[in-house]
Amino acid sequence: MLSLLGANTIRSATLARFRPPTLYLGRHQFRPANPPVAGAHNIKTYAAAQHVRWCATVPVIKKMAAALRALAVLLWVAVAYPVVFRARPVQALAANWGTRVLHPLPGDITVRLLRDNGFDKVKLFEADPNALRALGHSGIQVMLGLPNELLASVAASVNAAEQWVIQNVSTYVSKYGVDIRYVAVGNEPFLKSYKGKFEAATLPAVQNVQAALVKAGLARQVHVTVPLNADVYESGDGRPSSGDFRPDIAGLMVSLVRFILDNGGVLTINIYPFLSLDADPNFPVDYAYFPSPGAPPSQASVQDGGVLYTNVFDANYDTLIAALEKHGLGAIPVVVGEIGWPTDGDKNANVANAQRFNQGLFDRIVAGKGTPRRPRMPDVYVFALLDEDNKSVDPGNFERHWGVFNYDGSPKYPLRLANGRSIVPAKGVRYLSKQWCVLRPDASATDPAIAGAVGYSCEYSDCTSLGAGSSCGNLDARANVSYAFNQFFQAANQQKAACKFNNLSVVTTTNPSQGTCRFEIMIDTGHHELTGKSPSAAPRVASSSSSWSAVLLLGLVGLTTLVVW
Repeated sequence: MLSLLGANTIRSATLARFRPPTLYLGRHQFRPANPPVAGAHNIKTYAAAQHVRWCATVPVIKKMAAALRALAVLLWVAVAYPVVFRARPVQALAANWGTRVLHPLPGDITVRLLRDNGFDKVKLFEADPNALRALGHSGIQVMLGLPNELLASVAASVNAAEQWVIQNVSTYVSKYGVDIRYVAVGNEPFLKSYKGKFEAATLPAVQNVQAALVKAGLARQVHVTVPLNADVYESGDGRPSSGDFRPDIAGLMVSLVRFILDNGGVLTINIYPFLSLDADPNFPVDYAYFPSPGAPPSQASVQDGGVLYTNVFDANYDTLIAALEKHGLGAIPVVVGEIGWPTDGDKNANVANAQRFNQGLFDRIVAGKGTPRRPRMPDVYVFALLDEDNKSVDPGNFERHWGVFNYDGSPKYPLRLANGRSIVPAKGVRYLSKQWCVLRPDASATDPAIAGAVGYSCEYSDCTSLGAGSSCGNLDARANVSYAFNQFFQAANQQKAACKFNNLSVVTTTNPSQGTCRFEIMIDTGHHELTGKSPSAAPRVASSSSSWSAVLLLGLVGLTTLVVW
């Protein structure tokens, strides 16, 4: 901020050594022209003349000073605006961009999708080359994940941390212009279900990554964080003000947060109201959502002193804040690394519920409304941007359906953003041919070979939408088989050999979709309309699913064996 102190100060002239008046504005000095010259008749005469000139100059200088003060105020506002007015209603959003997909939406199209919908921050779970290159010079800030699988090696060796930073941070910052702001070391490493597997390695890994960032000269731009699951803290009586860290990791949490705070980082927490509802059949449904304006609070609302918590997000987040404050760590910024609602794969995962939750979330983000303990809304990374049909389903079939958008960038449901504008679909997407693999009309749904064929299809493709309560859960037996066949056919890029199941299947050009069940046609990852990102985007995209192609090749070999058998 430019200082206004002394803007009108005029230094006095002395008879011994006359100095013309100097106008001060911060570090900038402006001196009147024509200082005394050698050979002046005498000092008094010169000083008198200068006084006359100065009196004539004063009005001009006063006008200059007023103009400069106004300029300084404008400059101060321009510099301070993002900080001072951080609590203002916002128009930008943040999202998780997962890349565990069989046919990835091309990177340049995904970046265009983010920008068209007002997302200015994105979190990547790993250093995916296609995603990072596409994000170069995009104006989108990046939180880059270092996977749990690398924690042990990075914790054991500073050199390993340095090499990771060079390959995945320095290179993309300097060579591609990626605006990386955070390295997320691990992902929920203290999760109870991991049974302590990553606890010993997490803090040393964070320390080594920080040292590597310092060595690379990036520590002022890139900071460390650790995305944590909400199970790292708890409240004995259910009130947020009673929050504290889980006893078995309390010491570790204090050390970790203190290190992150001392090095200018943020703490990242993942909060999932959906999982609270999914895990407990008695969980009050209304408490999982943000209350609508004017609606009565949920009967499950929690009274905590003078504060009434009307939804689980506020209560959960403030429980963490209370835990931090108990240990003298209340100064650390806390961002929400993951929050959202899936649309399929579970009875509670549907379009209506997802729209209700995410609209409430987006309204809060746009309004800048935080929680009782943190009134300003933190950065919130919506989970997720797109569906991921190749993710693990260990948590549940819903795990592949968290996207606000479908796999191809088409909106799943209407969402209202800032100024009432709606989300818009991805542009320039190209698809495979309009053809589907289905059960032959003359084939019997009770054919003994069908069970094996369906099981095989779903092993190599995504059939999670067929589960009870899911979008395709009400299909009859024939349509159920057709859905499985088509999923494999599309995953295999519609190769003819992928629609040969003991003469049980046939390719059709009639769309078999029905009701809420959508029979997909996959993205053609080899051909798409570029969005002007760079001429080299196409070959990068074409190679993005090469590893999955190898898996499908093995699958097709197996299918041939199945047909022969």
